[in-house]
Amino acid sequence: NKSSVCSWVGIECDADQSSVHSLRLPGAGLVGPIPPQTLGRLSQLRVLSLRSNRLSGEIPSDFSNLTLLRSLYLQNNAFSGGFPAGVTPLARLTRLDLSSNNFTGPIPFAVNNWTRLTGLFLENNAFSGPLPSISAKLVDFNASNNRLNGSIPRNLQRFSAAAFAGNLGLCGGPIQPIHKKSKKLSTAAIVLISVGAVLALLILLLLLFCCLRRKQRQQQQQQSPKPPKPVPGAAARSVPVDAAGTSSSKDDITGGSADVERNKLVFFDGGVYSFDLEDLLRASAEVLGKGSVGTSYKAVLEDGTTVVVKRLKDVVVTKKEFEMQMEVLGKVRHDNVVPFRAFYFSRDEKLLVSEYVAAGSLSALLHGSPVNLRLRGNR
Repeated sequence: NKSSVCSWVGIECDADQSSVHSLRLPGAGLVGPIPPQTLGRLSQLRVLSLRSNRLSGEIPSDFSNLTLLRSLYLQNNAFSGGFPAGVTPLARLTRLDLSSNNFTGPIPFAVNNWTRLTGLFLENNAFSGPLPSISAKLVDFNASNNRLNGSIPRNLQRFSAAAFAGNLGLCGGPIQPIHKKSKKLSTAAIVLISVGAVLALLILLLLLFCCLRRKQRQQQQQQSPKPPKPVPGAAARSVPVDAAGTSSSKDDITGGSADVERNKLVFFDGGVYSFDLEDLLRASAEVLGKGSVGTSYKAVLEDGTTVVVKRLKDVVVTKKEFEMQMEVLGKVRHDNVVPFRAFYFSRDEKLLVSEYVAAGSLSALLHGSPVNLRLRGNR
């Protein structure tokens, strides 16, 4: 009888126990679809809560008979199909929660008739298309994680961006506009370009100094009344060359000293490396870039140490003059200049060794990936 129904768990009836006023069965383990001509016959129902069950299928169309319904909670189920057609005529709704289901399709513009609606929750479904204006009385709203697109209606723009997140096609209001990919250089690129520019300026100054010195020597030789006296035995003396093709002893440019010893890498103050010239020549290397003063290589030694080697070309200068310029470069300290760590001098080879910047090279940023080469094989 009716009195026994009103005493069931989750059911509330009106004062005279003649009709069901509220039906609340959250998390009751309900499974499957809602049969038609069941809940739709409760025409006096004000509150219906079936949240957090395992209900599925479409909402029966006879929900349209629930004309007095004010609160409808169907979240956290497996309902599917389009926006419930039986719900749209319910003009007295104040709270509607369809979140976390499998609803699809557009949100009908008929929801604009819900003039009393204060809370609408549609998140975590697959609704698509534009958002209608909906009631201006809304206090709580969430349509995130759907497939909605178009502009956000003006009366919904007062809600935070979180209410619209997860809808890649939505724009306007609290959602930041989609910016086109900037063609400006990144911060790393700007830093590398600055470092390259400073380094190029220093090398240019070094070359200018070398050219001036060479010109001065030529002028002095032209003004000299007698040719310089040759060093005895210099014409017959050969310079030993190692397997890599690099001069391995002091040469005649140093002044023709007969005290021959093997050339070595000279480390600047602050260098913490323990490798020598042979280690450097055996290193795996790749070209970082080529310029008017030589070629730069990234060298990875057998112990994992990574450095940058600048091979200078067409630099004709004595060892003393070269060491003087290296002393100047070794003292350069600037945030945008990679520190020099060592240098090597011989008549056939002049090298500058600096630290390797792991962020990449200027050449790679401007021209793409470098070509892997062996340092020894590109002399």
